Amino acid sequence: MQYGNVTGKSERLVAATSTEYKRYLYNTVKWNSRLIGIKGARGTGKTTLLLQWIKELDLPADKAAYFSLDDLYFTVNSLKDTVTQFYKNGGEVLVLDEVHKYKNWSLEIKNIYDFFPSLKIIFTGSSIIDISKQEGDLSRRALMYELPGLSYREYLFMQGIIELPALSLEDILFKNEKIKKALPKHFRPLEHFGNYLKYGYYPFGLEDETTGHQRINQLIRTIVEVDMAELKDFDIRNAKKLLQLVYVIAQQVPFKPNISNLATKTGIHRNSLNNYLHYLEQAKIISLLFPEGQSVAVLQKPEKIFLNNTTLLNALSAEESSVGTVRETFFLSQLVPFHKVNMPKKGDFLVNGKYTFEVGGKGKGQKQIAELENAWVVKDDIEFPVNKAIPLWMFGLLY
Repeated sequence: MQYGNVTGKSERLVAATSTEYKRYLYNTVKWNSRLIGIKGARGTGKTTLLLQWIKELDLPADKAAYFSLDDLYFTVNSLKDTVTQFYKNGGEVLVLDEVHKYKNWSLEIKNIYDFFPSLKIIFTGSSIIDISKQEGDLSRRALMYELPGLSYREYLFMQGIIELPALSLEDILFKNEKIKKALPKHFRPLEHFGNYLKYGYYPFGLEDETTGHQRINQLIRTIVEVDMAELKDFDIRNAKKLLQLVYVIAQQVPFKPNISNLATKTGIHRNSLNNYLHYLEQAKIISLLFPEGQSVAVLQKPEKIFLNNTTLLNALSAEESSVGTVRETFFLSQLVPFHKVNMPKKGDFLVNGKYTFEVGGKGKGQKQIAELENAWVVKDDIEFPVNKAIPLWMFGLLY
């Protein structure tokens, strides 16, 4: 494959990309920076976001190009040589997708950054990569972002239902009357909430709900069998056992893990289990909850394990999950991307070390957290906040 074919492919992909709906991160990234990295789980829309950005630059492919490093072209052509040619031909902006698929990617990007000071580089990689541990440490050079799945707010917007503003956690906690007045009178927040919980976390779920479960199973297989192969400490021969671990977890969440039992059920040595749980969390398949006041270490046993989001929960559970599990999974999925969440001594979740939340149905009372100062009940099945009771759906407006 010739160099011209790669730039031609970039041109075709950009032309075919719709800019009608953009992820929240599009308006958050400081695009003027020279080196930008975007991490995220598979299926969250990283590639589409970058193709949209190139399209809106409205530059020809020899000026602004998209290269996917899992392209067969890069199995026989070096990234450095390709970028050198791109630069000599007048290249100004370069998007490098799936960088973790290319050996020594961080070192080559570092060299490109140093050798071509007028070239702007944006790269994407799996959420499992730690750029500070790569051979060419980019952590001091790159402005890094992480892209989670769709929030409920984004889902409503991308479905063409309603466009709502993003809120801060403090807005939700302390300005609920103002929020209530700002919401359109015709808006019924619970009308589409159930559908979001089942199918709405991944952008591809908006295309065809009927194939969503199949695509999620394929997604998890690819993460475990392909992406994790790039981890230095992961033995790819254990991929099947790790898939078993995902399934076992999915049938029990949320639960306090018994490492010996998990080791027996999956055939994974108990000394490796905490590492594997950490990998699954980095891959955004599960979320680990640790006790408050306890430092998080890779080898530390979590207090509780959840699946990362309710769409995964819906796809992987053999039986319909309890409503309590769905509620807690949703709450955690919307908070974890931007806030520190721990398990408190009282209540369900402690956020940023100071806000305690008890999650339940509309009949849930304040009894369990009554003595705590900064504590709220989060209720499902209510539309608007009342005193210190906040609707569960409202946490879907955080990004």
